[in-house]
Amino acid sequence: MKIAINFRLKQGPWGGGNRFAASLVGALGARGDIVHHTLDCPDLDLILLLDPRWRHPSVTFTAGAILRYLLFRNSRAMVIHRINECDERKNTRRMNEQLRRANYCADHTVFVGSWLKQLNLWQNDAHSRSNLITNGADATVFNSRGWQAWREGRPLKLVTHHWGGNWMKGFDIYLRLDSMMAEPEWRNRIEFTYIGNLPRGFVFRNARHVAPLDGEALAGELRSHHAYVTASINEPGGNHQNEGALCGLPLLYRRSGCLPEYCTGFGVSFDEDDFAVQLQQLIDSYDQFVAVMPSYPHTSERMCSGYLSLFDQMMTDREQILSSRRLLRSPLLVLQNMVF
Repeated sequence: MKIAINFRLKQGPWGGGNRFAASLVGALGARGDIVHHTLDCPDLDLILLLDPRWRHPSVTFTAGAILRYLLFRNSRAMVIHRINECDERKNTRRMNEQLRRANYCADHTVFVGSWLKQLNLWQNDAHSRSNLITNGADATVFNSRGWQAWREGRPLKLVTHHWGGNWMKGFDIYLRLDSMMAEPEWRNRIEFTYIGNLPRGFVFRNARHVAPLDGEALAGELRSHHAYVTASINEPGGNHQNEGALCGLPLLYRRSGCLPEYCTGFGVSFDEDDFAVQLQQLIDSYDQFVAVMPSYPHTSERMCSGYLSLFDQMMTDREQILSSRRLLRSPLLVLQNMVF
């Protein structure tokens, strides 16, 4: 199988999209598939669109280029669009429009979370071919080997990590944690480390800040803590909670976006107004969650298996898929994709 992925891998800490692409490229290569990152190959079988933003430093081609390839070079290639973003995530205004427009070229759509698929953006969609494949982290890197659980009488060490420094990553709660560390009720009971980029001008007073990390360095830092907190708002399908959980850390997660889907059963959920109460609940039930963390399911092996199965099924159904395709059903959208 020959597949083109519109994302060129970067070395070092480049966020969840880069880690996803690296995992999938590795899985494809391991079974002998040929991976391209451009549309130069004249006989591609599949094209995977991971990101529609032509200005993104890792994006190598766009939906418009895919349409040109299908119309003028190879009409037998099939297109999968992975949806891992939305405007609701960072309070932006144009991402949903870009995603919807780019999705025009797709024969099949993969959503990384049920919450994301249920957004109004995707309701009444003309595309009937879609499925859900949740994200997963590399368990050969992110695992609990050498990790030590919290014991009562010591401060509970909380940690989170995000590549992006957008406020909606949960900084309202991270700021509250920073303040709680100085309050009499919580002083000497909790510690908090933030790994990653911060909003411009943001400074922690009590919490520890670590620059972005990746791979073994990130896993080692996570394993030096006792529990993982994620306060991300409208997270479409993050990988950060997966990496923390696979390192053995029970989860304290916001009831927002995809997080309940990924985290339920492996920690305690919270809203903005009950965070301190739920933090105490995590402390009280800590040992029971430690016991179930080894069964956390969101691994890259499971995730990649889902994509490989989808690719194989599409190859089996190729003639049916191509016979139902109507690339010129909306000339205006074709033109918009070409222009934008």
